Amino acid sequence: MAFYQGVFAPIGLREAKRFPVPPSFVVGLAVGDGPAGFWLSPTASAETRELHIAFTAPGREAVDAVHKAAVEAGAQVLHPPRIWPEYHPGYYAVFLRDPDGHNVEAVHHTF
Repeated sequence: MAFYQGVFAPIGLREAKRFPVPPSFVVGLAVGDGPAGFWLSPTASAETRELHIAFTAPGREAVDAVHKAAVEAGAQVLHPPRIWPEYHPGYYAVFLRDPDGHNVEAVHHTF
């Protein structure tokens, strides 16, 4: 939770809902005033597979701000912000590793 709320604050990611699920809780995160669209919950086992999660950023400046927040938080940066023409000419993204080992990105699409 702290990782996502801190690193992705530049795109407006915030806690929108929280439900108790003993011994922990489920949290719904939203961007801005929107509804919860990304949910975090405890896992039933320690075994997980790597996920790739992408959050849309409102602009390149927000992608750069996510990168800066990640560096300040000590997160592993897999790929610093740049244009990824192999995806499409306006694909500007930063790729990070979250505390659970997942590949997480902030991306801005310019078409």
